Amino acid sequence: MKNRIKVYRAMRDLTQEALAQELKVTRQTILAIEKGKYDPSLELAFKIARFFGVSIEDIFLYE
Repeated sequence: MKNRIKVYRAMRDLTQEALAQELKVTRQTILAIEKGKYDPSLELAFKIARFFGVSIEDIFLYE
């Protein structure tokens, strides 16, 4: 699944590590999600969206 996490991270000047710490996951998890190699759980998708203050649809693009 494509996503815009990298874009939202850049807008807040966050590293993968910093975002991972905020979400209580590993940097490798963030990397895998950004590259589309791993689809997050619904709970994690909501956490990411809440963290950035947007809807899940703004971050994750369903094709």
